[in-house]
Amino acid sequence: MRKGQFSIQIIALAVAIVLSACTSKPKSESGIEKTAENWIQLFNGKDLNDWQIKFKGDSLGVNYNNTFRVEDGMLRVSYENWHEWNGKFGHIFYKGEFSHYRLRVEYRFTGEQVKNGPGWAFRNNGLMLHGQPAETMELDQDFPTSIEVQLLGGNGKDERSTMNLCTPGTNVVMDSVLIEQHCTTSKSKTYHGDEWVSVEVEVHGGKVIKHFVDGEEVMHYEQPQLDPRDTTYQKLLALYGDKIITKGTISLQAESHNTDFRKIELLVIEE
Repeated sequence: MRKGQFSIQIIALAVAIVLSACTSKPKSESGIEKTAENWIQLFNGKDLNDWQIKFKGDSLGVNYNNTFRVEDGMLRVSYENWHEWNGKFGHIFYKGEFSHYRLRVEYRFTGEQVKNGPGWAFRNNGLMLHGQPAETMELDQDFPTSIEVQLLGGNGKDERSTMNLCTPGTNVVMDSVLIEQHCTTSKSKTYHGDEWVSVEVEVHGGKVIKHFVDGEEVMHYEQPQLDPRDTTYQKLLALYGDKIITKGTISLQAESHNTDFRKIELLVIEE
């Protein structure tokens, strides 16, 4: 091989390495590729065409008191048209089911809680993941059987973490122990007032689920599963074919406090 040819090959190899470095996709700490074009915008900022609404006591599709609405480019849970709380919990479901993904949300609580709302529901909402299909909910069912990533706001003085875990009709495993209590607190800080909070959930089917606040992990657990003590157990066991939940719906709550969502996006990841 001539010296000139060798030099040309070296230069070509160097150029290839530089181009490869420039075009490689950025990854999260978990190694998941994160590119803007891969994120699915669940909320388009304009309408609720890809969402289903279910309120306790009403048939699927009834938006009681126009609680779920789009205003100023935000998906809002609004109690403007409510005189007082009457026990009608609501949920808004995005179309389809998901198994392996990252869900990114920006939310805030605003104003006062509706009159006579439950004390525990003050500045309270949730991301209901691995949920049952909206069509399978009973007419008077309070919450979909799901894994709830609980969103909470502070009262201005007391500590109250967000991105906690609640388990309506489900259980999980933490540190090899089956957790049967309804709610488990995360290690996040408290967010008081009406400030925006940025959170993420990383879901790996029926294996691991992780919660993040402002990019920092605040909780993780494994083996999301149906709870045999719940009234929906037999029906959903027949539907899923296994008590381990590997996929499901994504929904947001209406639990008596005004909540704004300005970003709801999802990145499908490999199994």
